[in-house]
Amino acid sequence: MEDEPWRVLEFYSGIGGMRYSLTEAGVNAKVVEAFDINDKANDVYEHNFGHRPCQGNIQSLTAADLDSYGAHAWLLSPPCQPYTRQGLQKHSGDARAFSFLKILELIPHSTRPPVMLFVENVVGFETSDTHTKMMEMLANNDFVTQEFILSPIQFRVPYSRPRYFCLAKRKPLSFQQEAFNGQVLQSPTPLFGHDDNVVMNECDKPQESWDRLLQSCEPIERFLEFSDFGGQINAESVVGAVINIPPKDLGASNKICEGSECDLSSIDQYFIPLSLIERWGSAMDIVYPDSKRCCCFTKSYYRYVKGTGSLLATVQPKNKGKGSSLKEQALRYFTPREVANFHSFPEDFQFPQHISLRQRYALLGNSLSVAVVAPLLRYIFSPPP
Repeated sequence: MEDEPWRVLEFYSGIGGMRYSLTEAGVNAKVVEAFDINDKANDVYEHNFGHRPCQGNIQSLTAADLDSYGAHAWLLSPPCQPYTRQGLQKHSGDARAFSFLKILELIPHSTRPPVMLFVENVVGFETSDTHTKMMEMLANNDFVTQEFILSPIQFRVPYSRPRYFCLAKRKPLSFQQEAFNGQVLQSPTPLFGHDDNVVMNECDKPQESWDRLLQSCEPIERFLEFSDFGGQINAESVVGAVINIPPKDLGASNKICEGSECDLSSIDQYFIPLSLIERWGSAMDIVYPDSKRCCCFTKSYYRYVKGTGSLLATVQPKNKGKGSSLKEQALRYFTPREVANFHSFPEDFQFPQHISLRQRYALLGNSLSVAVVAPLLRYIFSPPP
């Protein structure tokens, strides 16, 4: 395999986060096929990679179908909804889990099974019955595993998005750090040749270690597409613009932009109307250009202002405490390009023009962090010393 590229199958390919991670990892690999049922995601993938993923139902694939690709590695990012805290917690009983379970069931029936598997999902997957079934299948088919729960914050990106990862290699292949076989690690240190596990994760941390981790992150301003709005920004002009945004018919919800699609060329669309600030301000997560952390952006970002991701204060208050009025801070959404930056997507990543603003946010909310996944892929594809 030193000269020939690894042949890779990419399942649930989305807008290409896994493929970008593979490129960033510097692995000698070739994606021989990608699969995703979402036509908009496939439009974006094709726009950036020149190849359109197979759009059929993954459940219809047979062992013979997968054997025909001669793939060495399967990369999978299956639907996370069966395992999220906000979901129904049906796990394997959720229809959205069926295709992943079907793929796992095909491995023992394959004549050319993969020698590596890489699985990404939300935190919570590791306690599900789907995880139990996956680990049983891997063990019964001579795979050794190492599992990780990691966040971009641990890679100096000021973005809180902890995710679960399973790395599996089929014997006789082995990991560079075999001491961690069968473990769930919450530190990235093994990925960089260290045998310690001391870098704290963001869910279980002494305050001193957490503060040190945050201080190592880049400030949010490094990820902004619009930072000074042409150099003419001041509190009066921006707040005036926000006041003049036509009010939406919101009823009792916290929705925004429910009507016709917004003009993608206008910065005005990203500002939060004062009516929403008055209603939902106490529930908003507000960050500033010099902040070192923002919350995870979900697929409902821009549709809702509560619980879907952080909002940016474009006018820096004199005091960030409770005495500062949110109305004077000219709050806005992060743009899709900025969300892509937090996901560490490359500069040349683009959406096709026909993908609407809300669709862009939804697709990004279902994607993954290149900053986290690239080192993991580099690690799993590396031979032991």
